[in-house]
Amino acid sequence: MARYTGAVCRLCRREQIKLFLKGDRCYTDKCSMETKPNVPGQHGVNRRRGKQSEYGLQLREKQKVRRMYGVQEKQFRTTFKKASSKKGKTGTNLLILLERRLDNIVYRMGFARSLAEARQLVKHSHVLINGKKNNIPSALVRVEDEISIREKSRNIAFVKESLDSAARKGTLAWLSVDADKYSGKVVAYPKREQISIPIQEQLIVELYSR
Repeated sequence: MARYTGAVCRLCRREQIKLFLKGDRCYTDKCSMETKPNVPGQHGVNRRRGKQSEYGLQLREKQKVRRMYGVQEKQFRTTFKKASSKKGKTGTNLLILLERRLDNIVYRMGFARSLAEARQLVKHSHVLINGKKNNIPSALVRVEDEISIREKSRNIAFVKESLDSAARKGTLAWLSVDADKYSGKVVAYPKREQISIPIQEQLIVELYSR
């Protein structure tokens, strides 16, 4: 299945939650969830009536997480299998693996305003892991890995803008960022309580356990 290339604001409206797919715009009054909170479709007529089924709830939760991290179905299923093979809660393992993706780390460190921009930086070889190029967005970053922007790529306009915006918001506890050096380090893997996005991961586990 090809990657979705339509209006990403429709995805937020479909899931009825902010997925923060357009960076800083999502924090303003221009966000479509503020201006058009109804689900997509003419007059919002495709809104479900009545109580949603258990399967429907599980499916929507899976779709929400997939869209939030920009992961395609096959990738998501592979990540879930890897999470289920690890010790601990499968749902928590799944979220930690998704957070450890290189494109997500680049976004969380503030080098990009959105996950789409972070993915673009990685694919175009603007990002280094421990001083070496890596253009695979799904690459898993480990503790103590250093993520940096290539010296020749530091003049990219949105990278500077993003770092300025990120400095105002603050850095996640499990990451350290040196904006002056355009680099950061993974201090530790995130704990479940540090992943603040509203996800009921147990519903995804139940979906794949059918």
